[in-house]
Amino acid sequence: MKVFEPKIFNSLKGYKPKQILSDIVAGIIVAIIALPLSIALAIASGAAPVTGLYTAIIAGFIISLFGGSKVNISGPTAAFATIVAGIILSDGMDGLIIATVMAGLILIIMGLCRVGTLIKFIPKTITIGFTSGIAVTLLVGQLKDFLGLTYPAGTNAIETPEKLALVIEHFSTINLWAVLVGVIGLIILILWPMLNKLKAKPFKIMAKIPGSLIAVLVGAIVVFFLDKVNTIGTLYTIDSSLPKFSFPFKDLTFDKVLHLLPSAFTSALLAGIESLLSCVVSDKMIDDKHNPNTELIAQGLGNIGAGLFGGIPATGAIARTAANVRNGGRSPISGITHAIVLFLVLILLMPYASLIPMPIIAAILFIVAYNMSEWREFLHVIKQKNWADILVLVVTFVLTVVFDLVKAIAVGMVIHYLIVLVKFIINKRKLKNQPMGDADKKSTKTVNESDI
Repeated sequence: MKVFEPKIFNSLKGYKPKQILSDIVAGIIVAIIALPLSIALAIASGAAPVTGLYTAIIAGFIISLFGGSKVNISGPTAAFATIVAGIILSDGMDGLIIATVMAGLILIIMGLCRVGTLIKFIPKTITIGFTSGIAVTLLVGQLKDFLGLTYPAGTNAIETPEKLALVIEHFSTINLWAVLVGVIGLIILILWPMLNKLKAKPFKIMAKIPGSLIAVLVGAIVVFFLDKVNTIGTLYTIDSSLPKFSFPFKDLTFDKVLHLLPSAFTSALLAGIESLLSCVVSDKMIDDKHNPNTELIAQGLGNIGAGLFGGIPATGAIARTAANVRNGGRSPISGITHAIVLFLVLILLMPYASLIPMPIIAAILFIVAYNMSEWREFLHVIKQKNWADILVLVVTFVLTVVFDLVKAIAVGMVIHYLIVLVKFIINKRKLKNQPMGDADKKSTKTVNESDI
């Protein structure tokens, strides 16, 4: 397998008009799904709403064009929210631009060094642990907007425990109208997908429209008459201008690069893991095999592009990728179409984003957090009663919530491989001390591969 071999070249061989139509339709549907999500995830990251669209457009286009998967859809994801928010609070948008470009370069180096094939050695317990942890941090971060709480000017919190403490401290400022709007949004988001289960064809056609878009429209109408709930326009300046090249060359010093290196490395590692997990899921859905190193290089190029044009870090989005496949996407054309449609939305419809209520944004992100929480896998590991796996899982989860992803993955990996080493040594000693009969001498038992 070549290091860099974009899937678009193979996909277009024998490409038929019928498939072009399917890819375009899938791309349009995914763009509709990505629209509210991109805005919501940008806000959750502490960035301007438009940066989410910039990311989905630029990174989504570049990664689909050069990626190692036929159907992977990339853009802003919930996994980056806490990391990005921390960088913005400590180093501003200029620091985020530098860190995003650095992360892109690291991803390209990882791809060229064939690291894509090594990421599979990250234990599943660690992946479940940090993914569940990210889900909790995302949920806690949205409590303020869902409850309509009011904080004193200048109040900021990076760590999840700090955010939770602020929610408890200022709970008396709760806005019941905001809660009502948020609950309406949650009900729509939960019930809307169930239309697919109804037999009547009109309901199945309606189910093709993302529930998040319906929630946004209904929420905007309710808030228009209430006028007592914050909207995006209340808190942010809505900008429909095109992405512009911007790089803070004046801030690019050796000390700055050194300071941002851990955040850049975390972003690159997370982008790599999330993207390749998304590729694995989509491979099973379309019976294909992605090129992991090509995908890493494409993710690197996409993140550099997003960083240089005012976006935030991007990675493969499993939910959007699955929606792409389910709606007929079978080539990178669908991902490219998704980016083009979002570009048209940016030009024509972005001003209307100011009407979206903040509790609806919070409700959308609650559902995102639930879907990515992997709580079933979490409970499955607990029920297996393998105490080594449980230890790694819980430690990674707690460290992700309380501290950050770097510490969580690093400590989780150390604990996991220390346990593996101890098991290996114990098994080796058992074999060494075991009496050997004639049959044993002919066929010596070896350590089980799973223990190594």
